[in-house]
Amino acid sequence: MQAALVPRPQVLVVDDEPRSVETIARVLDEEFDVLPANDAEQAMQVMETQPVQVVLADQRMPQTTGIELLMRLREQWPEAVRIIISGFTDAADIIAGVNEAGIYHYVTKPWHPDALLLTVRNAARLHSLQHENARLAQELRLSSDDLARQAAARRGELRRRFRFEEIVRGDGSPLNLAIEQVERMAPYDVSVLITGESGTGKELFARALHYNSHRAESPFVVENCGAIPNELLESELFGHTRGAYTGAVADRAGLFEEADGGTLFLDEIGEISPEFQVKLLRVLQSGEFRPVGSNRQRHTDVRIVAATNRDLEQEVRAGRFRADLYYRIAEMSLHLPPLRERPMDIEPLVTHLVDRQSGALGKTERHAVDPHTIACLREYPWPGNVRELNNVLKQMLVLCTDVRLGTELLPPRVLQGTPCGDFAEPALTDDFQGGTLKERVENLEAAILRETLLRHRWNKSRAAEELGLSRVGLRSKLDRYGLDRKLVS
Repeated sequence: MQAALVPRPQVLVVDDEPRSVETIARVLDEEFDVLPANDAEQAMQVMETQPVQVVLADQRMPQTTGIELLMRLREQWPEAVRIIISGFTDAADIIAGVNEAGIYHYVTKPWHPDALLLTVRNAARLHSLQHENARLAQELRLSSDDLARQAAARRGELRRRFRFEEIVRGDGSPLNLAIEQVERMAPYDVSVLITGESGTGKELFARALHYNSHRAESPFVVENCGAIPNELLESELFGHTRGAYTGAVADRAGLFEEADGGTLFLDEIGEISPEFQVKLLRVLQSGEFRPVGSNRQRHTDVRIVAATNRDLEQEVRAGRFRADLYYRIAEMSLHLPPLRERPMDIEPLVTHLVDRQSGALGKTERHAVDPHTIACLREYPWPGNVRELNNVLKQMLVLCTDVRLGTELLPPRVLQGTPCGDFAEPALTDDFQGGTLKERVENLEAAILRETLLRHRWNKSRAAEELGLSRVGLRSKLDRYGLDRKLVS
């Protein structure tokens, strides 16, 4: 099957000298369809009947000059690229051609064939790019409704994701009180200070506040105040003008401007310096700020939600945090308890995080967490809170060889930080200091079994091999001493 021929660009050549038209046609003929015209009237007729991309007009013609013709063409066919050819380099003609006729190029006689061909080739490419740009602009206009629908769908998805009932927790969780409080705060334009240890979910609750408020259709913008130096924080929040400092090569909007109409979440607000606290307070009081390097005040309408793992009241008493700024950001306060105080949340959190991490890692199998593993996770104090739990589960998913996540996959620090990782020293504890010989021997055997299993991270095959037992024999002893039951109790 023969490929369809791509139509060649059409070039209109206007000159009252037929020989000049023929000469130009010979130069352009290999790449373009040349349409001749001997005067302005013929040129107008050609333009009305043919899709012309490029027009070459001689300047000196009877009745109408080339620039006058191109001015007329510009009014009716502005997309055609216009070129003037002249044997005279009159500055006034050049200026008139550029300003009034909008010419693309001024070619002087005698012209060189290669130079003329290159000029027309570039003009045709310019026409093609202008046409493509106009087509894309039209498509964007036509798709604006689709884009609006997509944006509305994404906003709807975010609102569903951050509904209060979507916050993962177990029955009787201390988070229930926090959720009740944030649900009451959400509709009101009050600033909220969220406190709690790192990793307890302060940003999650800030997003829930935003997406359940009347500002949900506007931006939610995050800034970690402890992640950048204070001297850059001003530019980050307020923006800067070009040349405000070394490296400021263009104007840049700050986060207060980006969040206008929405919510600005200032994480780790307790880390900002006393000097910057003054500047931040001024913005929160007046709603006005000035970009770095600018003399103009700008107005912003944002809801402030701040978070910290510090005790800001203690910081105020110590003089490290301004009292007036504290009362401005803490019109309402919300405290999130650490994970060690929420053992009932461990199992639903584990199920949720394993499913989410499995998808992120591209795992298609549904992984199940061993009950012994859940028991160990419940006993661990989680100094890093939910963030640490998420990392541990991710490591286990990477290391696992089947769909079961057992205690053998737990990091040593987790095992050693729980009763699952404790084992008695033989002959040094009370278990071996009373009772009959049989009872003491059984206590010693149970301790050895437990220590071996935990050292092998609950891999029963390796533990049985070290102890010279079969798996059936090991299982019998575990049942006899109730070790499985102790680990899950």
